[in-house]
Formats: sequence, structure tokens, C-alpha cells
Amino acid sequence: MKKQDMTFGLHAVEAVLKNSPERVIEMWVLQGRDDARLTPILEIAAEWGVSVQYASRKALDEKSDGGQHQGVVAKVKPAKILSDNDLAAMLEKTEVPFLLILDGVTDPHNLGACLRNADAAGVHGVIVPKDNSVGLTPVVSKVACGAAEVVPLYQVTNLARTMRSLQEKGVWIIGAAGEADCELYQASLTGPLAIAMGAEGKGLRRLSRESCDTLVSIPMAGSVSSLNVSVATGICLFEAVRQRLA
Repeated sequence: MKKQDMTFGLHAVEAVLKNSPERVIEMWVLQGRDDARLTPILEIAAEWGVSVQYASRKALDEKSDGGQHQGVVAKVKPAKILSDNDLAAMLEKTEVPFLLILDGVTDPHNLGACLRNADAAGVHGVIVPKDNSVGLTPVVSKVACGAAEVVPLYQVTNLARTMRSLQEKGVWIIGAAGEADCELYQASLTGPLAIAMGAEGKGLRRLSRESCDTLVSIPMAGSVSSLNVSVATGICLFEAVRQRLA
């Protein structure tokens, strides 16, 4: 059984059941667990005829590969991988797109946290390169707390080319970088927008950086020189939300 066929954790399993119940093959629940948080998950599973088995903590630990499963693990069919064509279709029907570009984020905890930020900020889609990116793993789904099931993740073949295509469609691309044209709070983040964030420690790759319309930096008052990518993403997205609601 492939590890990528497993989803675990209360939020992640509930999100799959609510949004793509046809993907859930079977579920395992911790023996003796019977509480209010688990009840709605079991009710949805019963509604869709999903087989639920009770198992020991050791068995759940093995099925989740040692992940924080919170007493529930589901075997699921892999989610459909969204591509450049799916992104183009979404843009055609989205009047004022608000997008997040993640350039080479390979840590599943960071991608999961970025998806959670994107969901909270109302982002229409997250764009990542097909190569040099972590993709949707069980850990990503767990950390995303259900956001991985509702925020479209587009895996594109050539990120710089996709960025140019976005610009041709009128999307303004702002990249976060240390060597910036201005600080985040001086930039206009309204209208059709994509915010591009770089990988852990390395930042945006040269081609991605050059494909941005402008670069912004987050003002740092302390001695720390950089922020975790998911933290920086949250700051940038919610400054855009603030401006777009003003």
C-alpha cells in the first residue's frame, strides 16, 4: 500500500469526505475512541457507505508512517493532478484572480501551512512547478487541516512560462525577495494578482524573480534576516486581503 494513498488527521479526513467522498476507499479509527469530534466524520462515512474499521494505535501509527493521525486514517484514491490547462480554464471564469505562486517549496509542512494560509485568504489557486516541489503528500494534507481538499494546486511544467502567460492575461505578479523594489506595505496589491514566494532558504530562482513585475520585501526590525516561507506567505497574502477589502 503506497503511503501517498493515505490521509490522516481529523481535519484532513473530514475534508476529503466532505469534498471528494468518492475518493475514500476505507477508514481506520482508534479502538475505544468515541467523542464529539469524531462523530460527524463517522456519520459522513456511513452516509457514503465507506467501510470503517477499528484498529490499535500501533496499527494506525504504521498506516500513517508515524504521522500525527489523531486516531483516524483513511485510504484514498489520489486526487486529480491539476495542470496548466486546468489553470487556464480557471482563469477564464475568474474575473479578478488572486493567486499564490510557490517556487520550489520542498518541505511538506511548509506547503501544507501555505495552503492553509491560501484558503484563509480566499486565494483562487496555488501554482507550483511540477519538478522541485513537494506535491500533495499525506503530511501536506494533515498540516493543511483540510485546505488541500479545497484550494486548487496547479502543477505546471515551466513556471517562468506560466508566469509570462499570467501576465499576458493581465495578472500582476509581485515577488517576495530581499533585493526588492519597495517594501510590501508600499506596493499595490489590488486587482488581478499573483504573489510569488521562494523556497526555504533560497528564495525565488533567478528566472522566476525576473518574471515578476515587481519585487517587494517584508520589513524586518529584529536581528533575524528571514522568515519561514509559510509565515512570509501569510503576511503577504493578508496584506493583499487588507488592501482588497479597503
